[in-house]
Amino acid sequence: MKRIILLLSCTIGSIYMYAQSYNELVEKAMDYTLKDSLIQAEELFRKALKIDPKNTRNALLFSNLGTVQKRLGKFDEAIESYTFALNIIPYSTAMLLNRATLYMEKNLYEKAYVDYCNVIDLLPDNIEARLMRAYIYMRRREYKEARIDYNVILGNDSKNKPARLGLAMLNQKEGKYVAALDEMNLLIEEYPEDVSILKMRANIYLEQDKKEVALFDLETASRLAPSDADIFVMEGDIYLQMKEKGKARKLYEKAIELGVPRMELQEKLKECK
Repeated sequence: MKRIILLLSCTIGSIYMYAQSYNELVEKAMDYTLKDSLIQAEELFRKALKIDPKNTRNALLFSNLGTVQKRLGKFDEAIESYTFALNIIPYSTAMLLNRATLYMEKNLYEKAYVDYCNVIDLLPDNIEARLMRAYIYMRRREYKEARIDYNVILGNDSKNKPARLGLAMLNQKEGKYVAALDEMNLLIEEYPEDVSILKMRANIYLEQDKKEVALFDLETASRLAPSDADIFVMEGDIYLQMKEKGKARKLYEKAIELGVPRMELQEKLKECK
């Protein structure tokens, strides 16, 4: 009898220490994460998972581990961690979105597409999933499907900036320049200092061979963002098309000063002679 009691006492004690060790590791790992000590956090999350691989909290631990690995730039390992988490909780939209983001980072668009579709099945109005799925549809040239996603977002929030930009780009790709420019003009009125919108409108003008108007937008953009080398390359390209080689060379040299490798512009500089 004494042996049985002693055995039970030892078993209960070991279970208590087991649980305590797991919880302590998790707490320390979270503390390291908050302090940006990510390597230590990753190590402790792994230890906790190894100690108690069947713990019901492990879905959250795998998710936290994935986030730490993502911040460390270990994208493949982070995807694996999120996948383990989703094996436990397959309907977690937060985890699906996190994994999809990593798939996008690695240009694994089809895998990301599946995750975004699963999120939309669970949360039809999720903006992030709709925007990113529309982007994937655009890459596939499935413009009808992309338009549906953008319209769903705008149906709930008519001022959503990314969806409006996406719809303008979609109209541009379909050759609907009037509609594209109408939306871009409204956006520039609302966001007059947004350089990216000015560059986008300049591209639309260029597709219509309206070089002077495109240059006006780019000159405005360069005043707003004088360190944006891309603007000067775009301007240089236009002047080169217009056979104004001297102006083009100056703009390319400016872009090089701002960090564009000379080798990238070598052929264009040769054309300026």
